[in-house]
Amino acid sequence: MSLDSVRAHLRDYFGVEPASASVTFLGVEPIEVLRFGVGELVNYVSLGCSREPPHVEVVLRLRDPGPATGLARSMAVLAATPAVEGVELVGDALIDLGAPLWTGAPFTAMLLGPSEIPDHDAVGFLSATPITATEAAWVRLKGADAMRQAWEHDGVDVLDPYRPAAQPH
Repeated sequence: MSLDSVRAHLRDYFGVEPASASVTFLGVEPIEVLRFGVGELVNYVSLGCSREPPHVEVVLRLRDPGPATGLARSMAVLAATPAVEGVELVGDALIDLGAPLWTGAPFTAMLLGPSEIPDHDAVGFLSATPITATEAAWVRLKGADAMRQAWEHDGVDVLDPYRPAAQPH
């Protein structure tokens, strides 16, 4: 598995060249965040998280939020979590960053789940859904599946970068 191979796989999947940002943390190899704009959707994908087990990259998909200052850094923090904190990134994991994911965002955490991107060369992909502090509390109390069911029941568009917090019942 090479990061160049993963990048090529993502480029083939999305059919466009990404914009990229590189974020470095002390004691950790740089994490790149690739931005693929496809129609009205923007996909932010980590590149470098897969260096550590369980060898996954993280994908955050949104309707174009416009300028999202700080989002690349938040994605890199999430991707560096296995190396920095020893937290394994797996489906249904809740990763709370404790601060807005980008300037002005109501979201402070990400809920991980399956991604539509096919695995490549022993590297998997996880979808990261931005969630509010209220939704994160709900996930801790009731679980990830209950949160997803509440979104579906209430017709919540989790791709909307400006959506309000869901009010699960």
